[in-house]
Amino acid sequence: MHYAPIHRLLGLLGLLGVAQPGLAQDNLLRDLEQQTTDSLQRQPVAATFKGTRVVNGHSVETPGAGTLIFLISHRFGTLNSGAYNFFGLDQATIRLGLEYGLTDRLTVGVGRSSLEKTFDGFLKYRALRQSTGRAASPVSVTLLSATALTSLRYADEGFDHSFPRRLTYTWQALVARKINSSLSLQLSPTVVHRNLVDAEADDNDVYALGFAGRQKLTKRLAFTLEYYYRLPNSRASGLRDALAAGIDIETGGHVFQLHVTNSKGMIEPLFVPRTSGDFFKGDIYFGFNVARNFTLQPADSFR
Repeated sequence: MHYAPIHRLLGLLGLLGVAQPGLAQDNLLRDLEQQTTDSLQRQPVAATFKGTRVVNGHSVETPGAGTLIFLISHRFGTLNSGAYNFFGLDQATIRLGLEYGLTDRLTVGVGRSSLEKTFDGFLKYRALRQSTGRAASPVSVTLLSATALTSLRYADEGFDHSFPRRLTYTWQALVARKINSSLSLQLSPTVVHRNLVDAEADDNDVYALGFAGRQKLTKRLAFTLEYYYRLPNSRASGLRDALAAGIDIETGGHVFQLHVTNSKGMIEPLFVPRTSGDFFKGDIYFGFNVARNFTLQPADSFR
């Protein structure tokens, strides 16, 4: 009689032992199902490029909503200008720019270049973002529309230099893919329209195809390359395709871009149709871009 409670206790433990494997199996199946569901969810690919510029040209990247980027772009003179000009360091061209994310997709930007005293503005829209998972997108696509105005004073040579004639327009479709965690590639079909050209034989419309790449070297260093090929009907004599190579350095809220290029201009109307330097004969401008990000509004305020 005294052993009945013990028998009951042993029976209860036996039932628990039988039920425990079934419970563990249910938990395992639930975890596997959750992992499968998570893997099928669409996930955007981040940091195809680390800045909104590759070197001279735009990248597919846009600042987040409420983020302001202050961009300083600088070019020295050519390396083959000789010791008298300290191999180009005595000369300088600069552009100051601001870029603001109205949303995560839409950016507005303005800038001013010392070259030809040029003002520029642009709208940049992230139409498609590379992603993984269900209904994944293999590439990112960003659309760019820009306008520039030269305020340079011209000598009175009988030409019409009125306000409309000083305007240029640029349209681009930036298509990029992050191949893996280290390599990103971009293709940039480009059209530049100029209301006023340098010579009568020059075309007002210039068509080009931009190629760009970024190869990550370390956690904070990356090599970048950029080339704009002018299509056969846009190859004015005496001018060359824009070529640039550089190193990106990430330091917290800053991105430093050190580079060499055969182009003195730092916006599309100045470097796509008007690059005259021969990179392989020493017409190389050393320069840098410095970008600083400021969060003006928290992301929650845009939801």
